[in-house]
Amino acid sequence: MTIDRLNPLDPIQPKKPSGVTHIARNSRDDSVNLSNEAVEKAELFKAMELAKAAPDIRMDRVAELKAKIDDPNYINDTILNATADRILDQLL
Repeated sequence: MTIDRLNPLDPIQPKKPSGVTHIARNSRDDSVNLSNEAVEKAELFKAMELAKAAPDIRMDRVAELKAKIDDPNYINDTILNATADRILDQLL
């Protein structure tokens, strides 16, 4: 029994172009539509890049807190109670 091929060995053959093709130009501008998911991911990526670029220690904030702690009027019962509450909240 002999099986003869009806098609050439490579079933995908490039077609030869039939002359010059012209691209129709519309008067409208090109536009791109992004999904909500793509927009959210882009915003998340931007936030992550900003966070990576930010310094680990904000020296201006450290100086401000040192000045507050050095002020004897800053540390009072209200501040001590609030600090203790925050510590307990983190531990529990």
